Amino acid sequence: MSSGEQAGTISPEQTLPTGDTDGSEKTGGSAGKPRRRWLRITLIVLLVLSLLGVGAVVASGFYLKSVESDIERVDAFDGVPEETRPEVVATGAVNILVLGSDSRDPENTGGSRADTIILAHLPKDRSSAQLISIPRDTWVAVPRSKEGRGGRDAKINAAYAWGGVPLMVQTVEQFTKVRVDHVAMVDFAGFKEIIDALGGIEIDSEKEFTSIHPPFRTFRKGTQRMDGATALDYARQRKQFPDGDFARIRHQQQVIRAIMEKATSGGILTNPVKLNSFLQATSDSLSVDRKLSLLDMATENRNLRSGNLFFLTTPTKGTGRVGSESVVFADAERSRALYEAVRDDSAQDIIARADRK
Repeated sequence: MSSGEQAGTISPEQTLPTGDTDGSEKTGGSAGKPRRRWLRITLIVLLVLSLLGVGAVVASGFYLKSVESDIERVDAFDGVPEETRPEVVATGAVNILVLGSDSRDPENTGGSRADTIILAHLPKDRSSAQLISIPRDTWVAVPRSKEGRGGRDAKINAAYAWGGVPLMVQTVEQFTKVRVDHVAMVDFAGFKEIIDALGGIEIDSEKEFTSIHPPFRTFRKGTQRMDGATALDYARQRKQFPDGDFARIRHQQQVIRAIMEKATSGGILTNPVKLNSFLQATSDSLSVDRKLSLLDMATENRNLRSGNLFFLTTPTKGTGRVGSESVVFADAERSRALYEAVRDDSAQDIIARADRK
């Protein structure tokens, strides 16, 4: 696609492209072992859950068992001191920490940091889900890792570089005072294959703008159909917007919701070929902690749909600088009220107290 060409729109007759986008992502120190495919972005778990209606759990169970055997497992809680962890307040509710990065984002230039941090709250009655983004540049206290790194204030995504997933769990729990039950890690680059397996998605762009990455697609204002590469490019953009990284969060949330809507309305369950392609793409883009059962989660959340997902953002006071670093300052009072609602499993209060950037 040439520079200036209207991108992101495909006709129903077109075959969706399957080629890769180039680029790699690195943003700061090493986590101590190769990343392989581990850092993955956003709730692929919930995307799979959304496919399963009441009667489809049993019929599709063999798919999920097969997918589950292919998913990489990580020691997410290894070395997290139990005495430092928040107590469980609402028995039956589940909080999933979603970590991820865009491993082929051309803008990334250095090591292992989590570009996306989401605390997903599943209420006890499983009638909805609240997905709360924590901006990656939020300035927080990072606990000291068992290797002796950290132990000072920093951007929240530095915790992974200093102590891997366990230190990220500790840092998020200390910041929110919410106990993390499970961890899911996804790579936003893997969304390309997922979207193509679905046949494309519909995205409503808030304005017309041109991508800063080759092939420099121009996204028109309004609703347009996007293939995987185009949607991934759209979700990476932030520099053309006055609110910067908040725009990137907003675009990622749009893509997640669009995938949910297409997955639940695109006849996936009645088409074994599409279902297999979709689930295979998700399994290639997902890592989870050792105790998370995809089949159990699917059964418990079989009524979850895009209409009862709420995409929210931790309240902030805006951006500023600490030394040479550009950071986001959390609104301590409003954030405390928000995460109290999460601990109490009060969905209405969570929605009321969070930001919608």
